[in-house]
Amino acid sequence: MCRIASLFLLQRLKGSMSGYAGDFNNMESRAVIKFFFLQGKAPKEIHAILKEILGDRAPSYATVKSWVAQFKLDDFSTCDAPRPVRPKTGTTPEIIDQIHKLILENRRISAKSIAEQLGISHERVGSIIHEDLVMRKLSAKWVPKCPIAEQKCQRCQSSEQISEFFRRDPNDCS
Repeated sequence: MCRIASLFLLQRLKGSMSGYAGDFNNMESRAVIKFFFLQGKAPKEIHAILKEILGDRAPSYATVKSWVAQFKLDDFSTCDAPRPVRPKTGTTPEIIDQIHKLILENRRISAKSIAEQLGISHERVGSIIHEDLVMRKLSAKWVPKCPIAEQKCQRCQSSEQISEFFRRDPNDCS
């Protein structure tokens, strides 16, 4: 009876991995590992069985060994342990505004000194400057990577004024 149950579990696992029974998740392979552990099989035996049935899709020996060790500690849960929730980044609008203000006050300020003043990492400051503020260092000054529409318009107007001035009196360009 145990042999039939183990074959059923492995066929279920194999079928789900190939897409027949929906998406594969790790809980199914952990359940099979748990089943064989409860039968008294060693991690090497379990891994060999899984490797025979599943081929390259079998969990690694280290994974099997890790789960068997967990089962030996009377922790028979096959679910992932909850992980602490933390924000994707430490970037807040307030920090972005503070960094932008510091750059506008002194365009020659370094990312390192900004990081020291605000108490955040140098890498985080660099990421905010380059990705959120879309600025780069040019001749030791922070400048926008791409001019905003207002700056483009201002440059066009200035160029037109200079061009008009030159057209009126080409000799008076000194």
